[in-house]
Amino acid sequence: MKTALLPVILSLGLARLAAAIEAPPVGVVQFDHRQLDEAFARGGKPLMSNSSYKILAGRRVAPGTVEVHTFDTDIFYMLDGSATFVTGGTVIEPTTTGPGEIRGKTTTGGVTHHLTKGDVIVIPKGTPHQFTQVDGNFLYFVVKVTE
Repeated sequence: MKTALLPVILSLGLARLAAAIEAPPVGVVQFDHRQLDEAFARGGKPLMSNSSYKILAGRRVAPGTVEVHTFDTDIFYMLDGSATFVTGGTVIEPTTTGPGEIRGKTTTGGVTHHLTKGDVIVIPKGTPHQFTQVDGNFLYFVVKVTE
């Protein structure tokens, strides 16, 4: 009986170990203004990343390509400037650029949003999205939630 339970106990132990390695950090994380200034200066690099989410400081001065994230929901919070942002539609000339990541030139049939300071927009996984116009220096935070 003890021998039959051993594989089950080992499996549970390994599953818990894997979950612990993949788990988000426990505790408070603070980024001071110098870290944020550096993050906005380089744009798009994660401030923090784990298996559940990524936090990025974004800076745009020009439009971008269409993005589709198969596994991540994006939550954008606009800090400064304004931009035109298109969501949905059909991606023109889609190309897979990495696991769960698709890029394209543009979309057809999407919905246009005008984003300004203080706005929040949530883009569910699998939804094409693109900055089509950027007015000045556009700053934003992105939280990418992996589902």
